[in-house]
This record gives sequence, C-alpha cells and structure tokens, in this order.
Amino acid sequence: MKCPYCGGLESRVIDSRSSDEGVRRRRECLNCGARFTTYERVQSHSVFVIKKDGRREEFSRAKLALGLRKACEKRPIPIGAVDKLVDNIEAKLYHLGKAEVPCSPIGYLVVEGLEGLDHIAYIRFASVYREFADIGDLKQEVDNLAEGKATTPPANQLPLLPSEMLHSSARDQRK
Repeated sequence: MKCPYCGGLESRVIDSRSSDEGVRRRRECLNCGARFTTYERVQSHSVFVIKKDGRREEFSRAKLALGLRKACEKRPIPIGAVDKLVDNIEAKLYHLGKAEVPCSPIGYLVVEGLEGLDHIAYIRFASVYREFADIGDLKQEVDNLAEGKATTPPANQLPLLPSEMLHSSARDQRK
C-alpha cells in the first residue's frame, strides 16, 4: 500500500475492523511513520447502466459520488453522508442481481436519498434529472416539496419514480 504522505511502499497494519462496507484497516508507513486508513470492499459482478440514449456503460461508483457531491456542494451535509448514500445506492443496485439496469431507477434512488438528506441538493439534482423545461416546473417541484406532496411530472419530463417501482411502492404503503 502506497503511503499518501511520502509515497513509501512499505506499511504495516495497526488495526483491522470489519464494517458494513467491508474491512477498515489502520496503517502506519514504515518510511515516514505517518498513519492512514484504507478500506477494502468485495467487488461484485459488473453492472452496466443503460443510458437514456441506449448506450451502455459500466456502473461507476466514482461518477455517482461526483454527481452527488456536486448536488450537495456548499450545503451543510454531515461528513460521510454522501459516501453512505453512495454505499446504499450501490448495494441496492447489486442486490437487484441484474447485469444491466436502466438509468432511471438509479436516478430515482439518488433523488429519494437526497430528498431525505437535503432539500436544496434534492432540487439541484432533480432539476437536471427531471429536465425541467422552465422555471414554472421548478417552482411547482419546490412547492410540492414544501407541502410534502408526491409529484407527477409533465408528459415531456422523466418521472422521478419508474412506473414499475411506483406500483410496488404504492402496494407497500397500503400494507
């Protein structure tokens, strides 16, 4: 493991703990004595994302995290909340057990997570994800969010919740 401080290649493990995300290891560089933390995670099979235009690309945890960080930029979000949200979304995707997943369920998981995390970050992400046509659409979404209402997008916009997830969610709420 390369030391992030001096670039030394020799380190020793001081502490190792299992966690939900994998294994957390505390290390000490044998060259400079600095301590740093590494995480090990089991890499599941590859999941490909089917984009809106039909292209397929491998799911990228880093790309998801970057999008979430942009939405949460300059917001009072607790440290680690974005990483936890990325972990949850990634786990749900791999739990589906599918080799290919359309981008809309991923976007819905992001929107759902951001709505519970920070309303401004939610609106930032939703404005791109839902492709708001004008300020009126954005205002309607903000008003609905403030009133706690579920929204139904206009015909020219993507839904926040794919129809198959919408029906199963409605059934779950009735139980």
